[in-house]
Amino acid sequence: MKEVRLIATDMDNTLLTSKGELPPNFKQTVFDLVATGREFVIASGRPLYTLKSIFYDCQDMLSLIGDNGAVISHKGELIDKRLLAVKDYQEMVHFVLNQTDGVPIICGVDAAVIAKEHREYEPYFRKFYSEMIFVDDLTTVDVSANKFTIFFPNHDSTLHFENVIGPAFSVRFSVAVSDVMWIDIMNVGVNKGVALETLGKYLEISPAEMMAFGDTYNDIQMLQAVKYSYLVANAGEEMRQYAKFETASNDEYGVFQVLHQLLDEE
Repeated sequence: MKEVRLIATDMDNTLLTSKGELPPNFKQTVFDLVATGREFVIASGRPLYTLKSIFYDCQDMLSLIGDNGAVISHKGELIDKRLLAVKDYQEMVHFVLNQTDGVPIICGVDAAVIAKEHREYEPYFRKFYSEMIFVDDLTTVDVSANKFTIFFPNHDSTLHFENVIGPAFSVRFSVAVSDVMWIDIMNVGVNKGVALETLGKYLEISPAEMMAFGDTYNDIQMLQAVKYSYLVANAGEEMRQYAKFETASNDEYGVFQVLHQLLDEE
């Protein structure tokens, strides 16, 4: 695996433990990887501003793919951004409010915009959105946004995707189930895999020189885009078909087990 020049990893339930913690000695391990000439990429459904706040002390060593591929940053420099049209996400707001029991969230470039009536979920949302704006009427919001998210407090996102959200939006947009509680909608063609290809071209790194780690549906395209694709052991059985290799679970720091193998080879 010495030919690997770029390593990308999902965040939740992959790099992060069940408690939402980074592996021990995270910064030092990334520093050691970068010192070998490799690129380390965080690829997440979380927005760029949240990723920057989490990795504030080492973002000059990282590439960040936020909002499931809608925005890409390399060592602090923004290199790609895919905005949704205002009319499109306003259509989504109306649809979610009228057709589901989900909570619509407009993922603005600078903050998540949420209706005040859903403020009860603010403590949980803070885990993902370090910046939030609560408004009286979400249907009138006009901001620069690169993703639309639906939160399902009843843990039935897959059911809603199959029966409601997918049929309504999958043809015109890129729709991804991110978790049992989340569905993300981006512009067509936006996903972590395409973002990784875009970053690879920018850095002149081919898919044959890439490694990626994931656990769930919004990681599928990223896993398919690289030569060395890994699932963490805690991933669902339905995900096995999308990766060539498996590592230990997120709580066993499976991602870092492989990274330390790479470093040991050096």
